[in-house]
Amino acid sequence: MLESLTQISALLISALLFGGMLLFAASFAAFLFKSLPPAEASALIRKAFPPFYIFVIVASGIAAVLAIPSSVLSASILGLIALSTIPTRQMLMPAINAASDAKQKQRFLVLHGLSVVITLVHIGVTGFVIVDLATHY
Repeated sequence: MLESLTQISALLISALLFGGMLLFAASFAAFLFKSLPPAEASALIRKAFPPFYIFVIVASGIAAVLAIPSSVLSASILGLIALSTIPTRQMLMPAINAASDAKQKQRFLVLHGLSVVITLVHIGVTGFVIVDLATHY
């Protein structure tokens, strides 16, 4: 019973993580830049990213712990998502903002591109985790 509850919880939290990252990456930022003047959109997106990264760290961390009894592979992947999001939030995000503020367009594009790749990888591997956890039930 407890094992089923932890597995279902790991699956649901992983699905929440997947959906939250997908919605934020694919819709929210694009919506802001289409709906607001560039300066306002940039200011708002800077305020939105720190809580987004906290959400990713917390959700993937909790799901990792809950997934351990069902799939060590999925638990490891979720743990790596949590751990890799910390430097993304603490180092990469401030570097992106600094490059933008300093009008270093090429540096901004490279750093922003890296953050996009990291997020896409996180989304993709979380999709794998969902399938893995669902098939272990």
